[in-house]
Amino acid sequence: MSVITAKWTIEEYHRMIEVGLLDTRRVELLKGEILEMAPEGELHPYSRNEAGEYLTKLLGNRAKVRQDSSITLPNNSEPEPDLAIVQNLGREYRSHHPYPENIFCVIEYSQSSLNKDLEIKSQIYAEVGLPEYWVVDLNELQLIVFRHPQNGKYTLKQTLTTGTIQLLALPDVVVSINLILNL
Repeated sequence: MSVITAKWTIEEYHRMIEVGLLDTRRVELLKGEILEMAPEGELHPYSRNEAGEYLTKLLGNRAKVRQDSSITLPNNSEPEPDLAIVQNLGREYRSHHPYPENIFCVIEYSQSSLNKDLEIKSQIYAEVGLPEYWVVDLNELQLIVFRHPQNGKYTLKQTLTTGTIQLLALPDVVVSINLILNL
């Protein structure tokens, strides 16, 4: 006997949210499936918040740093990345979450969800052409950078532990890896 998984559209997912069906759950929509999000220990929110504040100051008005907020992707996904560096569109985000064309970089802080972030989410982000995806491995204290999506996969993957990195979309912005890792 095969298992059949119900697939949901973004519109159906939004209706579930509107009527309160998901109020007591920490979930996200990934390729039409509603998945539980891993619980967070102390290190995860601390690291995300510190990095979010650092990036907000670093970027100024050039981009918006959204924390734990949904992004809407055309592959029936609406993940909630820890940080998303997006175009600063102001009030436009009152009517929709950022779409791929609005997103410069997505960053996930990962402790217990490392495999999901490295495998499933990297594929979801590459499929829709997000130019850059970073995973902060809190267990090994390293930054894993995915760049250059092509045919549903990132063609460049690097692991960094020190130094600096420049955002592809804003190459004059130099980001301290130590501050992203909260070292």
